[in-house]
Amino acid sequence: MTDNGQAEAFVEFDRVQKSYDGEVLVVKDLNLSMPKGEFLTMLGPSGSGKTTCLMMLAGFETATHGEIRLNGQEINNIPPHKRGIGMVFQNYALFPHMTVNENLAFPLEVRGMGKSEREAAVKRALDMVQMGEFGNRRPAQLSGGQQQRIALARALVFQPELVLMDEPLGALDKQLREHMQFEITRLAHELGITTVYVTHDQTEALTMSDRVAVFNDGRIQQLAPPDQLYEQPDNSFVAQFIGENNTLDGVVSEIGNGTALVKLSDGSVIDATPVNVSHAGEQTRVSIRPERVEFDMSRLPEGAHTLKAEVKEFVYMGDIFRTRLSVAGNDDFIVKTRNAADQVRLTPGQTVEIGWKPEDCRALDAD
Repeated sequence: MTDNGQAEAFVEFDRVQKSYDGEVLVVKDLNLSMPKGEFLTMLGPSGSGKTTCLMMLAGFETATHGEIRLNGQEINNIPPHKRGIGMVFQNYALFPHMTVNENLAFPLEVRGMGKSEREAAVKRALDMVQMGEFGNRRPAQLSGGQQQRIALARALVFQPELVLMDEPLGALDKQLREHMQFEITRLAHELGITTVYVTHDQTEALTMSDRVAVFNDGRIQQLAPPDQLYEQPDNSFVAQFIGENNTLDGVVSEIGNGTALVKLSDGSVIDATPVNVSHAGEQTRVSIRPERVEFDMSRLPEGAHTLKAEVKEFVYMGDIFRTRLSVAGNDDFIVKTRNAADQVRLTPGQTVEIGWKPEDCRALDAD
């Protein structure tokens, strides 16, 4: 990284490793740099290392190797309460015997803030999350959504420069969860807070983040803005983990001018963009999103390769039609089309021709 890059990095993981038993690394050589004010989500399946990274940044876990820096200062040996980091947990971690006001005042008392300043800060934080009227209630008198708002207010009350959130919406119902996603994102951007958010929910990550780090097996598989992550996955793991995705296995038969011709197991040939394949004869798994598959041939470029497909199932989902096809031996090939007035509804048993633009289909690793 350049000197300029280091100067701009607010949060930095530099060659960080973590092992709990001295043998198995749960985080393997992590390098990550975040500018001030960014909302970054660490996304991945259970055991991928994302929560361990968050806990090392918070100070609840110690890095086995490497450095973690905050605003240019190494923080490996600084205890959690001296890092000036706000933290929101999934289980809220509110003190049940304290009122809402007392819960919020507690981190300010620890920092030695005077009474009138404390009261003003608590009021400001509660107003931020639209909970100004609930200061005298105890956590048990609040709903789950209200408790989550209080936990968020407590993380923001001392105006930290960095807020960490560990699956904070996991216990909420779908509608409230979606509402809180927008609330948290709006607050973070309005206040200019740097946020590191951990989740295994891909929709949440895509909705809320400036950038997403996809974790698997203790490594970042890809770090990119949501649209890039979804539309241009770097490897098969990311393509499969983010959103719904169709895959077809084959062998590269020809490659050149930014296009790979891939021969599938049934002998048919398709066009794809080579991502991590470089020569003819390589095994590959191609990835194509359901909404990028076309069965209106007029929408395809001239000379595009097409495939025969049999319609297996048609599902009406309101705003979209979801059609399951059998394509080149894959019986779970999905096409999503918008419910528009002129949209064709396919029927099971029908045979159709499908295709796509080469740039929408990516030839990835075969693993």
